[in-house]
Amino acid sequence: MFKKPAFTKEQQLQQLKDRGLHFSNDAIALKYLSHISYYRLGEYWYVMQEDKENHTFKAGSKFDDVVALYNFDAELRLLLFGVIEKIEISLRTKLIYHLSHEYDPWWFQNFELFSDSRALVKTLFNLEEEISRTKDKSIKNHFKRHTDDLRFPPSWKSLEHTSFGSLSKLYGNLKNTIKSKDTIADEFGAVNHTYLPSWLQSIAQIRNFCAHHSRLWNRNLPGTVKLLPKPPNPWIGDVNNVPKQHEFSKLYVHLCLMKYLLDTIQPKNNFGEKLVELFTKFPNVDPDALGMKPDWKQEPLWK
Repeated sequence: MFKKPAFTKEQQLQQLKDRGLHFSNDAIALKYLSHISYYRLGEYWYVMQEDKENHTFKAGSKFDDVVALYNFDAELRLLLFGVIEKIEISLRTKLIYHLSHEYDPWWFQNFELFSDSRALVKTLFNLEEEISRTKDKSIKNHFKRHTDDLRFPPSWKSLEHTSFGSLSKLYGNLKNTIKSKDTIADEFGAVNHTYLPSWLQSIAQIRNFCAHHSRLWNRNLPGTVKLLPKPPNPWIGDVNNVPKQHEFSKLYVHLCLMKYLLDTIQPKNNFGEKLVELFTKFPNVDPDALGMKPDWKQEPLWK
């Protein structure tokens, strides 16, 4: 049975000192431990430990560097959240527009358009919960005016209340014969339906990490993405230097996908500049922990 007792902040500080972590100011360290849990900060000092079993630190390990990594990660999440917001709004707009014109405003509850009916049931269940909780006047007024219409409100009302994860699942679940599925992929520079679903799934997962304040720095991301063999827009590397399968677990490839999509939405964006500024602000952060290429700033995608 687990028998470790809870430690006071002072005990936590002393334990870290005993294990070899250097502190420049105990009072400031205690303040951090008052607002950021020992366990959460531990995700950032883990790589500094020489002996992972006994949790002893490498020589020269500093609490200041732990805090810098934590703050870098927090600012990175805020930066990505803003980028992903633009992608999410664009995806929502394209789904509503193209599918409503190709079929009707209730396409999202038409089981004939989707490959996996069970997955669609789950998506619609989540949508029903989101709509039932909303205090949005347009939804409430819709139900008041159309009491005999037992369908969801039309897509331009309903899908404004669903998550990026649900939007990505709706898109990925569309049958490949649906014309709009290819149209949307083409507008995002992804050519056809083969590639975009994995990109959206990856970005939705990263969005959830950002929303729940989870660590992105030095994180191994599960899953994989399909990369275009010949992207129509600026990308990274050449045919002999495309990212390998093992590189998909690092954040860099996924950052590139976000930049690629963002360039179709807002061609003159400052995502690259903001990323450079972030690494400049935190020089102790090793870009390799995110899988960044040594010359990533010179890639066509990031210029």
